[in-house]
Amino acid sequence: MHTVITDDLEALFAVLPAYVRNPLQQQPDYDQLLEVILDLGRPPEARFPGHEVVLDSSHVSQSDIDYTVSQVGKFTDDNRAGIDHTLHRISAMRNRNGRIIGLTCRVGRAVLGTVKMIQDLVESGKSVLLLGRPGVGKTTMLREVARVLADDIDKRVIVIDTSNEIAGDGDIPHPAIGHARRMQVATPAQQHEVMIEAVENHMPEVIIIDEIGTELEAQAARTIAERGVQLVGTAHGNTLENLIMNPTLSDLVGGVQTVTLGDEEARRRRTQKSVLERKAPPTFDVVVELMGYYKVTVHPVVAEAVDAILHQCSLEKEIRWMDEEGVVRRDKATAPMAPQGEQREENELLQVYVFGANRSRLEQVAREEKRNMKIVRDLKQSNLFVTSRRYYRRKPQKIRDAEMLGIPIYVLKNNEASQMRQCLEVVHPLDLKAGYIQGVQHLLSQRLNSG
Repeated sequence: MHTVITDDLEALFAVLPAYVRNPLQQQPDYDQLLEVILDLGRPPEARFPGHEVVLDSSHVSQSDIDYTVSQVGKFTDDNRAGIDHTLHRISAMRNRNGRIIGLTCRVGRAVLGTVKMIQDLVESGKSVLLLGRPGVGKTTMLREVARVLADDIDKRVIVIDTSNEIAGDGDIPHPAIGHARRMQVATPAQQHEVMIEAVENHMPEVIIIDEIGTELEAQAARTIAERGVQLVGTAHGNTLENLIMNPTLSDLVGGVQTVTLGDEEARRRRTQKSVLERKAPPTFDVVVELMGYYKVTVHPVVAEAVDAILHQCSLEKEIRWMDEEGVVRRDKATAPMAPQGEQREENELLQVYVFGANRSRLEQVAREEKRNMKIVRDLKQSNLFVTSRRYYRRKPQKIRDAEMLGIPIYVLKNNEASQMRQCLEVVHPLDLKAGYIQGVQHLLSQRLNSG
């Protein structure tokens, strides 16, 4: 496959203590390195795809951490720093007093060639949204999109770069984005403001934005699209169905509203009277789900795809991948209509991971409602993640882990028993293992009604 990878590994190795750097360079697959972990009082570790390696038996000292911190750029409010002229990211963990006691040194790579799978989509002028789990290559593809549109298509491209994730650290952007211009964002809280500023001040034809994650950013994206500017961005969520379920970001694909049908129309549709409909035209024309660096699923017309999901119709999509010769292959796929009236078996165990909600109260409600539910401590054993609205808005690591694993998330409005009772009523008909669309509709309806 004709791809070019630039990772500047030597620049990352140079900021590490010698006793960490030397064994790291001797690893047979060091070019596949993902992260280096330095935690106070623990041995240094290197993470590779599929395995981890302890680099030295001695424990990381505070002086080791201080040395690495002194070699990298300034840490921003989101505890991220970089290495000048590279794509590497250094993330800090602090104690209660604000002292750095842990570092995650993540390798940033520019992979040239993967954009071929979606090049026709971005060159068409349509707004494209990339979805996928963390580490699957969303930001890497954004860099290539910026370079292709700026250099090959000669468009005016501006990259909105929060924490210098896309174009690297320093005031001079990394060559991976070509001649695209870059606007730096000091903290994630300012991202939506810089998005609007870019359009108002710099006359772009294309805006590149990574990790749209708040309601303000979703509103800014819609404002930009309505002004005729092409958007290419990424958002939290693995699939289009996940995005529709997200009450904060569903507006990116048109939003969802509850509509009450008349008796005759409900009989004609063979559905209940209260149904879900798309609220508005989608902000993004195309959704691309990244399944890996060289395989994607494309929803070429988002409006039709969202309507099909909400109406429980067959969903047509396109699978694209690159073969070993670098040729893009395509195939059509159809997701069948969700089974009508599918019910959860009464004796099927609902395994719930609770985060930021009252566990004992949820257990009590389950006993009163005679629900077969168990609260588990291992996230991977759960088939439902329950949290509160306050925690969900902050997006802590546990919630991001649940999203990455594809576990359905139910957001409680508050910790009252009535909210928990409604939660159990909603998830009862949902086959969490198969992810049936009927259950998605129940979840959406509940979230919309609870505000």
